[in-house]
Amino acid sequence: MELRYGIIGTGMMGVEHIHNLLHVDGAKITALSDPDAGSLATAAELVPDAAAHVDHRALIDAGECDAVVVASPNMTHVDVLDDLLRTDLHVLVEKPLCTTIDDCYKVLDLASARDAITWVGLEYRYIPPIARLIEEVDSGAVGRPRMIAIREHRMPFLTKVGDWNRFSRNTGGTLVEKCCHFFDLMNRIMPSPPVRVMASGNQDVNHLDERYDGEAPDILDNAYVIVDFADGSRGMLDLCMFAEATRYTEEVSVLGAKGKVEALLPGNEYRAGRRGEHFYGTVDVDEVHDDRIAYEGFHDGSSFIEHTHFRDAILEGRPPEVSLEDGLLSVAVGAAAHMSIDEGRPVMLAELLRP
Repeated sequence: MELRYGIIGTGMMGVEHIHNLLHVDGAKITALSDPDAGSLATAAELVPDAAAHVDHRALIDAGECDAVVVASPNMTHVDVLDDLLRTDLHVLVEKPLCTTIDDCYKVLDLASARDAITWVGLEYRYIPPIARLIEEVDSGAVGRPRMIAIREHRMPFLTKVGDWNRFSRNTGGTLVEKCCHFFDLMNRIMPSPPVRVMASGNQDVNHLDERYDGEAPDILDNAYVIVDFADGSRGMLDLCMFAEATRYTEEVSVLGAKGKVEALLPGNEYRAGRRGEHFYGTVDVDEVHDDRIAYEGFHDGSSFIEHTHFRDAILEGRPPEVSLEDGLLSVAVGAAAHMSIDEGRPVMLAELLRP
């Protein structure tokens, strides 16, 4: 069965989704929407037969799609979803779900009566070595997870259309915009929910001399975040965005009484150490690949796998693997981290979430 896709937001991530969908069996991109003429023209060159709309509401009203990918700027998600979730279109919305917890709840309320799928694009779950790590932890490789540590040392934020990503009011803040991926991984892997967040961070290096209409960017470029979970386990995020001079950009480690597992990128490396069998430097090391990946793109093929799972869920009538509740919780941890930095105190998730 052929599924017709619309793309709302045809900037960098919208084009990334187009490239992925062009490699997904049964997917046909039939409509595009973006108010920026340059972005729309770039996307139209890739799918010249797709209808092009300046307003996302025209795309919705045209009836040209079965499913829609929302890849517009973060601060537009709540309004775009307000229109989309009143239809029976299947939706994949890029991360973060929204820039505020209140807006996330608004989206959850809108979607509560829908039968169509609403899926949040937290594709890091599908990066091959991370997917392997999740599978191994789920199968008991480390016993009950007691600690999870995630490090991202990377380049500064890229330039986006209109420089919207230079301001926290548009992004939700660095720990929402960028790090919701990592908080989602913590929430998915650890066996109990997050309850408390403590963070320290600042804008120390990047974008300090930039001005946009006289205004200086306010996005953090480094932080440490500690997340406590309900069962007493804990997580740690180490973020630096002026660290492109590095070997690994992302490292995920999970530890329990039985041992330690790790996923490292780039290189698709997976490591496993079992206490009593391995010692320093003697762990198992595998290079993990997924032969299903037909297009690697920005995220090591994870967006391609995500799209095939999204397609299959639509065709088979299954619920989304990454739910709106998952999207909300990943935003909530990031928002709590920003609050912790701003107020200089630990923040309980119960302060921010509905009972």
